[in-house]
Amino acid sequence: MPQSKSEAQRIRASLKHPVIDADGHWLEFGPIIVEQLERFGGARAVEGFRAFNGRVSKQLTSTQDDRKRTRRAQEAFWALPTKNTRDRATEILPRLLYQRLDEFGMDFTVLYPTAGLGIPFHPNDETRRATCRAFNRFIAEFFGEFSDRMTPAAVIPMHTPDEACAELEYVTRELGLKVVMMASMVRRHIAASATTPGAPRSATWFDMLGLDSEYNYDPVWAKCVELGISPTFHSGSRGVGLRNSPTNFVYNHIGHFAAASEAVCKAIFLGGVTRRFPQLKMGFLEGGVGWACGLYCDLIGHWKKRNREALEETNPANLNREMLTQLIREYGGKWIEGKLEQKAGAPNVATILERDQSGATGGIRELDDFAACKIKRAEDIRDLFVNNFYFGCEADDPLNAYAFNRKANPYGAKLNVLFGSDIGHFDVPDMKDVVPEAYELVEDGLITDDDFRDFMFVNPVRFWGEANPNFFKGTRVEKEAAALLAHERTSA
Repeated sequence: MPQSKSEAQRIRASLKHPVIDADGHWLEFGPIIVEQLERFGGARAVEGFRAFNGRVSKQLTSTQDDRKRTRRAQEAFWALPTKNTRDRATEILPRLLYQRLDEFGMDFTVLYPTAGLGIPFHPNDETRRATCRAFNRFIAEFFGEFSDRMTPAAVIPMHTPDEACAELEYVTRELGLKVVMMASMVRRHIAASATTPGAPRSATWFDMLGLDSEYNYDPVWAKCVELGISPTFHSGSRGVGLRNSPTNFVYNHIGHFAAASEAVCKAIFLGGVTRRFPQLKMGFLEGGVGWACGLYCDLIGHWKKRNREALEETNPANLNREMLTQLIREYGGKWIEGKLEQKAGAPNVATILERDQSGATGGIRELDDFAACKIKRAEDIRDLFVNNFYFGCEADDPLNAYAFNRKANPYGAKLNVLFGSDIGHFDVPDMKDVVPEAYELVEDGLITDDDFRDFMFVNPVRFWGEANPNFFKGTRVEKEAAALLAHERTSA
């Protein structure tokens, strides 16, 4: 008896364009992943994989009191579908996912790891590199026969530019992988902590790769351009800073992807990466677009008040001391009696005015925080932000509509959003529901059919296809993607 069509299938049948999932997830199945990592990378690769996942397991088997004592965050418990057993099997078996994609209303999906999200952060250089290499070799083989409808994301270690470039070369030229997930928020030790009395020897900071980094990552961005790679970031900040509840996972989870994405995106922008590499597109996944709309507006607002010319409004050297003193004398009344005369050791008006004119800046060599971006007018921010950054949005996020609001976004901007199903994780109890949930924005009148087309098809084709014209070659969406890219080139 033929199976009835799902709502997702009915929606897909009504569309005049394919649906591309830019951020699905697969789940590493223990009996397979351990065996294959050992096959491709030996015991060191297995150890590297277990280190991250073992830490999570240890936190989940510890007590609430232990976490309070050590100030460790409550980790995600019951984080995978179980009641929907067919979906649970789908997330670990590529062949079953391949068979069900039509049921989900999807033509093509880009799949990111789950347990593998943490492997490029292992602190040991040899273990980190060996684990990433073995993992990437495995996924190239594991998903290879399904390449017409799905492609996996390789994991790229980023502790140094050299290791990043080496793995980028390997996964693209040797393995033929087309999508990469770069480690961001690289944890580094604070050098002064070893010699500062009272400072914890384990004190660390997070390297955001674009600003104040320990390394110059321009060779990595140049390598991406050379290889036709559009890098994506999928880091979170759960358990970091203010998201560190030892008892409440939801408290730790809300906003953590957005916070991590904003930190990296902001550093890359202010570090001038998009100015030096205007053709490079970068994707920030699973954090939605609300934070990006806010960041875009804030960058414009801050530039207007903090560009080098505008800073003269607050330059202490421009203070007219004589006028200010006269006005204080004239209008201060009894509150300033005896305070205008210079007195040794007294915090009177005269000494305060001297301090105001000190002009201390913390010793920075460049006063313009936007110097690396070479901003001449506010519209330059639009051109260096909107054209280069793409934002992964889940289907059930109503803030997705903000990206398309040209009236609200400065200079008529429409931010580039990528549909990310997040299938395989707890927030998708039924994989058949994600496309209908995304389409609700059209049904509710929040976005247009053309906006939906951009969200589900145009933007992912631009993101990956403009860097690598062969990205969709041999896939189910090859014809439509090629036609779109040809149209874009003609229009340009």
